[in-house]
Amino acid sequence: MVAANDYVVHDPEQYKEKWNTLFGNDHPIHIEIGMGKGKFIMQLAASHPEINFIGIEKYSSVLLRALEKRKEIELSNLYFIRFDAEYLNNIFGQEEIARIYLNFSDPWPKDRHAKRRLTSKEFLSKYNLCLKKDGEVIFKTDNRMLFDFSVEEAKIAGWKLRDLTYDLHHSEYLDQNVMTEYEERFVAMGNPIHKLTAYRD
Repeated sequence: MVAANDYVVHDPEQYKEKWNTLFGNDHPIHIEIGMGKGKFIMQLAASHPEINFIGIEKYSSVLLRALEKRKEIELSNLYFIRFDAEYLNNIFGQEEIARIYLNFSDPWPKDRHAKRRLTSKEFLSKYNLCLKKDGEVIFKTDNRMLFDFSVEEAKIAGWKLRDLTYDLHHSEYLDQNVMTEYEERFVAMGNPIHKLTAYRD
C-alpha cells in the first residue's frame, strides 16, 4: 500500500464530478493512464500551471517510484491515483476530463486480451463518457501492431483521427512532444514512435 501523503488521492470515488474542489479551481483536467515513473506528466504539469493533471497508475511499486520524484518538485496542479483504468467511470463524471494521454501502454498481444488494450473500442466507450465534447485522446507507442489495432478500433468506435504519424521524431508533430522514459529508450535504439490523436465530432 502506498503511504499516505499529499500527492496521492486514496479515495478518488469521492471526487467524481467535483475534482475541481480538490484542485481549488476550474482549470481543465488532463489525465495520463499508465503514467509509469511519472516523468511525462510531471514535466507537463510544471510547464502548464493553467491545467490540472492526474496521473493514474495501476501498480503500487511503479507509483512509489513516481512519488520519489514528485516529492522533489512543488506542483499544486498534479495528483496521483493508484487505480485500475477499467473502472474509470467510477471516478470521473460526464465531461469532466479535457484530455487523456496514453503512452506506451501494455500491448496485450494475445487476441483474447484485445479488450484490455487501452485503445480498444471498450475503453474508448469509457473515455466517451468522461471526456468533454471537444476532448481528445493522445496515444503514443513503439508497437506497430498495437498502433494499427488502435487506428482500426477508433474507426469502429466512430472516433476521428488527426496528427497521425508512424515516425513521430521525423514528423511535423515533434515540436510539442514531451518524451516519456520509455520513449527516450526506444528513440535511442532507433525505434520509430507512432502517435495519433483521437476525437469525436
